[in-house]
Amino acid sequence: MQDKIELDINEANDLVERFGSPLYVYDEEILRKRCREIRELLKYEGFIPNYSAKANSNIELLKIIRSEGFTVDAMSPGEIMTELSAGFDKDEILFVSNNITYEEMDFAVKHGIRISIDSLMQLRMFGERHRGGSCAVRINPGIGDGGNEKIITGGHSKFGITLEKLPELHRIVRDYDLHIIGINQHIGSLFYDTEKYVGACRRMLDTAMEFPELEFIDFGGGFGIPYRYRHPEERPDLSEIGGLMDSLIADFMRAYGRKLTVKVEPGRYIVAECCQLLGTVTSTKISYGEKYVGTDIGFNVLMRPVLYDAYHYIAVYNREDKEETVNIVGNICESGDILARNRSLPKLHVGDLIGIRDTGAYGYSMSSNYNSRLRPAEVLINRSSGTVRLIRKRDTYEDLLKNMIF
Repeated sequence: MQDKIELDINEANDLVERFGSPLYVYDEEILRKRCREIRELLKYEGFIPNYSAKANSNIELLKIIRSEGFTVDAMSPGEIMTELSAGFDKDEILFVSNNITYEEMDFAVKHGIRISIDSLMQLRMFGERHRGGSCAVRINPGIGDGGNEKIITGGHSKFGITLEKLPELHRIVRDYDLHIIGINQHIGSLFYDTEKYVGACRRMLDTAMEFPELEFIDFGGGFGIPYRYRHPEERPDLSEIGGLMDSLIADFMRAYGRKLTVKVEPGRYIVAECCQLLGTVTSTKISYGEKYVGTDIGFNVLMRPVLYDAYHYIAVYNREDKEETVNIVGNICESGDILARNRSLPKLHVGDLIGIRDTGAYGYSMSSNYNSRLRPAEVLINRSSGTVRLIRKRDTYEDLLKNMIF
């Protein structure tokens, strides 16, 4: 089984003819492969892999991920409803909250969803509303890592309760007779440094000794994937991480005196590589000595290159051998709407297709109707059965207007 989704020119053209352009295309077998790699991360019998659905919350993908033995995180009531609709039981969902309202807390409690609390103030809010209740807390271990400063979540960030605040945390727990049944962390997204991740896990286990009623420990996700093909980043060595963590976990469980559930919560690692975003070249021009290739993929369709200066490999679906250096740009009325700068690619013509790879994570989930553009369709292919299924319809102009009051 291949590691990343590959399409040939005929397949790409057929998909766009059937479902329109732009188009998100997912490969089910690659998705399942990534699920199984994470599922085998730890040998510890109490290990449960947990998917971070903010990366991609398409219901059909969630169903596949659940079928591979995963539970799931939610970041909002909307994600909770989506996950319930995908078949997850309430006990399989953890609401990893951040700066939520009383109403959002009540929503989760009403639906029987466990909540992880992100700050001391929000822990007080929970205690005021649900005295004697049970919850998890998010710990900031003081260690952060990731592919961009905007996605580093440990250390100096807005997330979690820092270790020096633990005495105050315990006071709040006593004041409201709360029960801390879980602790979780997340050091950042798109990391490759095994040492930092394992170091943060070690710190979490030390911290867990302060909580006698724990049912689970969630070490977070963030495992990187190689976005660059010609000079690929190394993947985190999952076998190395798993071996080190199994040893730490075994020592901890002996010291803690009973066995707890252990989780990790990857999102990107699960869904990024199973997807390719197809789009069409709409124009070419030279301006101030630079060539611009215009496409129908604006940053309303794919935000990552604009938001994080992210690199995505671009496949070209034509039969040109000659290469040239170009800027690949979208159709949004912003000068920053650039997918790739100074990229050497086969010469492109109006009507050619391109495929932006590794777009399954934070692709569709961050899309919008900016400039009143329509969001694309999503399709799922299965190589074994030879099937192609539409799993989300393309927006219509009626969709743009349906919530407006005339």
